Amino acid sequence: MQDFWLFGYGSLIWKPPPHFDQRIPGYIEGYVRRFWQQVYFSEDHRGTPNAPGRVVTLIERSFWATLDDPQRRTERDVVWGVAYHIIPSKVEEVKEYLDIREINGYSIQHTPFHPADSSLASIHCLVYIGMPDNPQFLGVQPPQDIANTINASVGPSGENREYLLHLERALEELCPDSHDEHITDLARRVRALTPPLREIRRPPVHDNALRKVRSTEEQEEIEKEG
Repeated sequence: MQDFWLFGYGSLIWKPPPHFDQRIPGYIEGYVRRFWQQVYFSEDHRGTPNAPGRVVTLIERSFWATLDDPQRRTERDVVWGVAYHIIPSKVEEVKEYLDIREINGYSIQHTPFHPADSSLASIHCLVYIGMPDNPQFLGVQPPQDIANTINASVGPSGENREYLLHLERALEELCPDSHDEHITDLARRVRALTPPLREIRRPPVHDNALRKVRSTEEQEEIEKEG
């Protein structure tokens, strides 16, 4: 049986995969998180082909250092998120589910994960990354342009701005050190914009208890709910 750990740094933080039995907050090194991946068909469906939304991806430090990123001087190459341990008998089922959920421009990588609890040993995790050569990768984007796009983009699962604001809150709740300036800055910019009137929806009720699911089919239904 396989010992399978998955690192989540975007919607996986608050929309966990099915069949996990451990969830550990922590971080990986050598990357930064950026809203530089466009999306219209994804796990969150926060955009359309005519108006793609934005989701996060990870940028390797060596590549990031070559880019003219306006936040490069203030951002650390540490990305906080969560590691999920998948029940061994369900690993193949979850891998197939994840390949569908993350298929839009994301590739499989592996990286050491460092738990927030320093008494725990490091873990080798699988992570999905939108590599720079994938067709959905946009490269460096002005923060205000990203915020404008996120604010205006809507898909079958709801507003792109909800994805951003959920991510900001999920990171704030992980631990005192899990702040991400890129996410905070974009959330601040988006809050300063008025949501399109036709798309204003009642904010979802936040539930601190992660909802565990029993199958990939049930997980798909939860994602359709937004």
